[in-house]
Amino acid sequence: MKKINLAGCLLAFCLLNCNMILANGKTVTLKIVETTDVHGAFFPYDFINRQSKDGTLARVSSYINRQRAEYGENLILLENGDILQGQPVTYYSNYIDTLNHNIAADLINYLKYDAQTIGNHDVETGHKVYDKWISEINCPVLGANIIDSQTGLPYVKPYTILRRSGVKIAVLGMLTPAIPNWLPKNLWSGLRFEDMAISARKWMKVLKEKEKADIVIGLFHSGREGGITTPEYMEDASLKVAREVPGFNVVMFGHDHTRFVETIKNVAGEYVLCLNPANNAMAVGEATITLEKQKGKWHVFHIEGSLPSVVKEPIDTAFTGQYKLFTEKVKSYVEEVIGEFEQTIYTRDSYFGNSAFNDLILNLQLQITGADIAFNAPLSFNESIKKGPIRVSDMFNLYKYENQLYVMKLTGEEIQNYLEMSYDQWVNTMTSPDDHLLLLDSTTSGDAQRLGFKHFTFNFDSAAGIDYEVDVTKPDGQKVKILNMSNGKPFDKKAWYKVALNSYRGNGGGELLTRGAGIPQQELENRIIWRSDKDQRHYLMEAIKKQRVMNPKPNHNWRFVPEAWTKPAAERDRQLLFGGK
Repeated sequence: MKKINLAGCLLAFCLLNCNMILANGKTVTLKIVETTDVHGAFFPYDFINRQSKDGTLARVSSYINRQRAEYGENLILLENGDILQGQPVTYYSNYIDTLNHNIAADLINYLKYDAQTIGNHDVETGHKVYDKWISEINCPVLGANIIDSQTGLPYVKPYTILRRSGVKIAVLGMLTPAIPNWLPKNLWSGLRFEDMAISARKWMKVLKEKEKADIVIGLFHSGREGGITTPEYMEDASLKVAREVPGFNVVMFGHDHTRFVETIKNVAGEYVLCLNPANNAMAVGEATITLEKQKGKWHVFHIEGSLPSVVKEPIDTAFTGQYKLFTEKVKSYVEEVIGEFEQTIYTRDSYFGNSAFNDLILNLQLQITGADIAFNAPLSFNESIKKGPIRVSDMFNLYKYENQLYVMKLTGEEIQNYLEMSYDQWVNTMTSPDDHLLLLDSTTSGDAQRLGFKHFTFNFDSAAGIDYEVDVTKPDGQKVKILNMSNGKPFDKKAWYKVALNSYRGNGGGELLTRGAGIPQQELENRIIWRSDKDQRHYLMEAIKKQRVMNPKPNHNWRFVPEAWTKPAAERDRQLLFGGK
């Protein structure tokens, strides 16, 4: 007697059954694809480092073409924000070549996206840029919790309804509401940002009762969980909304640059697929949904999620050819020589003490503003600017974001507490010479924003204008000892000082001013005594053009102590993080 392959029979039965249903027009399979946090990674060329680039929308285009060939109109393509900043192509289109369509809008239209949300870095470009971009996009731009302060209604569409093979699909878009903690009010004037869970509950009722959607997809520019949390909102609330607001079949999210795909159970006992393909168009988020029609109503039969890599996809030459003239203009722009460095500088040096890279920025901040003290953190984990000719492209490695430059008034005690919080996030409390110097976490090695650290490296502020020591044997809150001003004058905890820092920090980003220095969020605006008209990178570039030849060196105005412990520990941690590089 032959053995029966039960699994094979069940699979054959299932396939036969599904094919019979499909033939009767009672099943539909939808493919939902998401890109998020593309950050200007449009073309297979890195305009910052002037070399080929992995991922990018040029490869996503090839992948989508293949999916459309298979799924036809049942392929739904969604874009989830933070597309307007990150590469010189976006900067050039946002601020230099402003008469033509924004390149990000043209690409959304070319790829035939079905919906677009807004990210926090899109808002950072300012009303003039993102309002124009919104007007140029052919598909609906979504943001249910972006509220027009005058009307009380969403500033853009809260949701869109898509119809595919008789199935009614609702896509609800939302943005992290933590914008006021990062961005100057003039960039989002006339707007407020509602808590995501509150907004989702309100609009879910509309989608289910009025629209009678068969499927609801959440498209959220907000991270998985955590981030800034206030009594009014959470920064990263995607999983919270998926769990606490019944009705979503799929939640596609972004913002935190960390890949995630998992099916969770909500408070109603229903399963929700949650996924995030991370950043720079290296992968896409993908949900495959099969529905059956029973007694005139669609029911979800199966949902499966994945994060397909596009790194090995072929470049779509039709896509790149369409924009050849534009990319040649950007190449010409970034290759302009603006100065010369007499030595190579590295961001990685910033974690272990004074660094030529970070101190160059700090010194230029002081020079540009005339402030007493400056704060800055490394914004890239491991970048360098080589000695020799310095080009416009190098400025995007020197300063990654389009932050403005602020001068704020802070007391000496606030400055002390600010630095205490910074170093508490940055360094370990050493109890023996064998301990780590840095506060590391092996579980974050694959996290694009932590890369082996426990906390975000872009919040590791050091200072210029003061001399100080950081005693890593002391407990948190007691590590920093300010010795004097760098000009030799005494440092007074009760005195007021002019402090230069970026607008992200000045508006509360990283919470070093609020939780650290103890300044209430609502008081920060009153502490700003000067703000730049343009982004900080512009002023750094102008200063380098003016000086032409520079020899950046560490200030040596602060150090980790006791050095008998910290110097060997720094070398061990450097080897652990960066190897022999």
